Amino acid sequence: MSAEPWEDGWWANAQRAPSPHWDDRPPGSAVELIVIHAISLPPDRFGTGEVQRFFQGLLDFAADPYYAQLRELRVSAHFFIERTGKIWQHVPTDGRAWHAGVSAWRGRSACNDFSIGIELEGNAVEPFAELQYHSLNGLLGALRQRYPTLAGDAIAGHSEVAPGRKWDPGPQFDWQRLEHFRHD
Repeated sequence: MSAEPWEDGWWANAQRAPSPHWDDRPPGSAVELIVIHAISLPPDRFGTGEVQRFFQGLLDFAADPYYAQLRELRVSAHFFIERTGKIWQHVPTDGRAWHAGVSAWRGRSACNDFSIGIELEGNAVEPFAELQYHSLNGLLGALRQRYPTLAGDAIAGHSEVAPGRKWDPGPQFDWQRLEHFRHD
């Protein structure tokens, strides 16, 4: 690990791929939640680099028919973890990524205001890779050190903060594998 693991909200152990799709958190908003997501582009295909391009606003919408429905979306996540375990960072953690959409957690709406979004390369039917859990746990430990406002149970799936609208991270995600958070 780097001697200085954080610089202006960027983690030294992640590959930077800045997204234009983020803004400042509202004044006084503290990071109090981690939201776990799953994504693959095109759907059910891994290792394409398309998720990173999508978050960076660089996706070639003509490359796959599925992408037509993504054309108007402006989304991002703070982090994306490939199946190989490689971690990409798209938004500084002090900024507000556009990952949760219409959402609520423990009676608070607008989860983007107070959360960090972590996308895992995956889908609803295939187990996540061992290397992803390893990288995720390292990232979660670093986030707990950086943000003391993150309680041990301050983690949720996208499906929990946006029920009925989102499915991820899905039934293949093993919450028991998390080392720094407990999922109730």
